[in-house]
Amino acid sequence: MSVFTTLTLQEVQECLQDFSIGEIVGLKGIAAGITNTNYFVITQASRYVLTIFEANTMAELPYFVALMTHLAAHHVPCPAPIMDKQGLALRQIKDKPALLVSCLQGTDIQTPNAAQCAQVGRVLAQMHLAGETFKLVSKNQRDAQWRTETAAQVMDRLTTADQSLLKQVLAFQDQLDLSALPTGVIHGDLFRDNVLFEGEQLGGFIDFYYACNDVLAYDVAIAVNEWCLTATGAFDEPRLNAFMQAYTAVRPFNEDEQQMWQGLLCIAALRFWLSRLYDWHFPLEGELTHAKDPNYFKNILLMRARTQMGL
Repeated sequence: MSVFTTLTLQEVQECLQDFSIGEIVGLKGIAAGITNTNYFVITQASRYVLTIFEANTMAELPYFVALMTHLAAHHVPCPAPIMDKQGLALRQIKDKPALLVSCLQGTDIQTPNAAQCAQVGRVLAQMHLAGETFKLVSKNQRDAQWRTETAAQVMDRLTTADQSLLKQVLAFQDQLDLSALPTGVIHGDLFRDNVLFEGEQLGGFIDFYYACNDVLAYDVAIAVNEWCLTATGAFDEPRLNAFMQAYTAVRPFNEDEQQMWQGLLCIAALRFWLSRLYDWHFPLEGELTHAKDPNYFKNILLMRARTQMGL
């Protein structure tokens, strides 16, 4: 959610003139995240979020529009795509795809407590169940093949110790058979800056643009690697227990998921170490861009690898 594509208020007013949202009186870039460009679009009566997609093609985006529409209709708190007067949501802005969605109330939180983690776990499980009736399918953009290819791109920029860690975890990934695990719609990026709270109450999930079809428990692993950690990267047991108890009360893990859980935590950490390594070494240019420190997820991966592989 960085600003790679700079827009003016007049450009946005002209582009969104077919939307029945009232007069647009303000525009504010959102300088969080690292993938797409986002702006708050402010009208006299409300506020919306305009996303400019920096990597996705127009052909890939109907999945996300339909998914958010489906989830909102099934009472999963998430942004709803805004349609123009012809019933279309997607636009081209500066030769890039763009989407306007509703703006949820609340802000992200830096230090979640156990009760807040429980709410995230419960809503994630509800999202996974709601996804069972969603008919479209989208491949994971950050799957095992992407992890292998990205590792090859960053490998020669790493220290010898980091290369060794990466090679060992890739070898583990190659022999990890997830084919028996339940799959469905996953969020794929449920970090704290993609969940909004109003005080103690969860307001909703945002930024569904890594959503796809993959292993459901992998989505849970991504989330707990973010929501349930101490400052050292170790699990905070009260928050982890609260998250998992709330999730499994709605969608229980089966035996296969329980057996593969430690491995899923490991590859979830690998995915985000690699994406941060790539963004760190191959940064995109933008007005409000920033790359997150890869060492944060390297540390988490080390802890997960010690548990899973005895490193």
